[in-house]
Amino acid sequence: MPIAFCGMLALASCNNHQSIDPAHDPVFKDRDTTVKPGDNFFLYANGGWLKKNPIPAAYASWGIGNIVIEDIRDRLKKISEDAIAAKAPRGTNTQKIGDFYYTGMDTATIAQQGLTSLQPELDKIDQVNDIKSLVDEFAHLQTIGVGTPIGAYVGQDAKNSNKNVLQLWQAGIGLPSRDYYFNTDQHSVDIRTDYQQKHLPALFKLTSLAPDASILISNKIYGLEKLLAENSRKLEDLRDPYRNYNKLTIADLSKLTPLIDWNNLFQKTGFKNVDTVILGQPEYYQALNKALTTFDLGAWKAYLRKNLLETYSSFLNKPFEDENFRFWGTVMSGRKEQLPRWKRVLDAENSYMGEVLGQLFVKEYFPEKTKKRYVDMVEAMRTSFKEHIEKLDWMSPATKQKAYDKLAKVMPKVGYPDHWKDFSTLAISRQPYVLNILNANNFWFRFNAAKLGKPVDRTEWGMTPQTYNAYYNPSNNEIVLPAAQFMIPGVKDEDVDDAVVYGYAAASTIGHEMTHGFDDQGRQFDAQGNLKEWWTPEDSVKFSKRAQMLIDQFNGYEMYGLHINGKATRGENIADLGGIAIGLTAFEKTEQYKEGKPINGLTPLQRFFLGYSLGWLESVRKEAESSQILTNEHSPASLRVNGPFSDIPEFYDAFHIKKGDKMWLDPEKRVKIW
Repeated sequence: MPIAFCGMLALASCNNHQSIDPAHDPVFKDRDTTVKPGDNFFLYANGGWLKKNPIPAAYASWGIGNIVIEDIRDRLKKISEDAIAAKAPRGTNTQKIGDFYYTGMDTATIAQQGLTSLQPELDKIDQVNDIKSLVDEFAHLQTIGVGTPIGAYVGQDAKNSNKNVLQLWQAGIGLPSRDYYFNTDQHSVDIRTDYQQKHLPALFKLTSLAPDASILISNKIYGLEKLLAENSRKLEDLRDPYRNYNKLTIADLSKLTPLIDWNNLFQKTGFKNVDTVILGQPEYYQALNKALTTFDLGAWKAYLRKNLLETYSSFLNKPFEDENFRFWGTVMSGRKEQLPRWKRVLDAENSYMGEVLGQLFVKEYFPEKTKKRYVDMVEAMRTSFKEHIEKLDWMSPATKQKAYDKLAKVMPKVGYPDHWKDFSTLAISRQPYVLNILNANNFWFRFNAAKLGKPVDRTEWGMTPQTYNAYYNPSNNEIVLPAAQFMIPGVKDEDVDDAVVYGYAAASTIGHEMTHGFDDQGRQFDAQGNLKEWWTPEDSVKFSKRAQMLIDQFNGYEMYGLHINGKATRGENIADLGGIAIGLTAFEKTEQYKEGKPINGLTPLQRFFLGYSLGWLESVRKEAESSQILTNEHSPASLRVNGPFSDIPEFYDAFHIKKGDKMWLDPEKRVKIW
């Protein structure tokens, strides 16, 4: 009788998840209750899972995102295998999926080909005989996805977001960031030593160059890259949109770099009718101009050969693939073995043809009911954010009015695009695998170049629906929330209670991305996405003081002898803190919060914080986490939980945090921005 009553008359109450099997409760079963919540909440929330799930040998990290991705890979594998069997007409998406996957899995042909497929490209580099032909080769290589010292791309004009313009950014170095060339910590020293003395020589030995010659040419390449690195800006300096916005005519650009014929370069690259560019870092391009004569053509040609091989080595035969993995997989990120072949091929396919796969993915795995839940949640978060702005005691009424306007115009993209990209000109066939990759690189280059001079397409997505990630685009004033980002492994969306979802999705993703529109970078763009001052000077100073407190807080965190870079990570840290605060207020409006009934002994408020922590469930190898600290604007996962929670008063109340606990911050040191 009670069961029938629940099914017929109390459906709303049952759907409110007053009872969840502990074995299937995503925030109950994986805790480590031997850890005090106030000492290390990340480990308290996730430690049970981390103990039972060591990082597999093929991975640099292992966590909830990996589990989601593994599930998606299995689904996409079936799509790809079915495409091979379908024998679809040439030019169809099904044919392209099938042929891409087939050639990637055809290891016998790949082994037989060796470097043959890339030989025409190597020959073009060998034909360089002066600075003009060298710059021409820069232009050509960019069209097939190979890095050169010219970092050119089409993007929105930061001060006129309706216009696509040509942009030039610092580029050209082989290691992930400039700091690897100069830092004295052991991680950086080990990386650059291996890169110069082992990795680069190994690449050239695989091209049949003698060992001594390989070492000599590698030293020249490293010296060239070090000069470019010396004149590249640091990660934190790239966060200043005004300093990195320098609009120049082609004539002025030519005066800055007289050895480069920019009109010719742009013509050969495929950028048409260029009259002005936005130059990010002028000092870098001045150094490049100098480097064109400082280093001889032999060094430059070796540098370009190295870049070509780096770009394509993971798609070549086993010796090239193994060396690529040894350095980038093991030395750089600590991975012990490669992923199975089918996963590597599928990841490449997903990278190059993600929206083709995505169309099939969302039909089956992201129904309208699920999409509506998160569309509604976006609006709940928007309402909550507006309430937070209204209550700010440090922001003036004038700035608040413009903040309301910007918030109201934030455009959410939830789940998947309304319009899919056209892949009709992407040439994929049963040709050698590396040539399919080359064609795909050229397709995407042409796709980007074709935007020049055209109106901005604000409906375009920069991620696929099956991507476990999200982003905020300041020039569009939009938040993009792919379907996969909302997935919790092993649990249907309708079976997850609001407390967990508001932490896992609303706070850590929706609120985080929404808050990016008002972080140290995003706040400098107006409601239309234009780089424009809209804050009063006094409010900017007050904001910066609060942001500095967060910088200081994160500067104090240390891992593996490396301090977190509070300046470089401030935008993400501001967004994490803001997302939690705004998500908490939105959650407090739900029936589950108001009823206050515990589930498996956990209050709704506790489940909210555990839900947020679930989003950062991850174990990371020392090598990979050290690299992240040096190169990434995101703090390590554990600090994306423990750091902002230490600033949230409700967290202290929910878990009875007391002075003396390791996460305790005195009230006057707790940061509150939003």
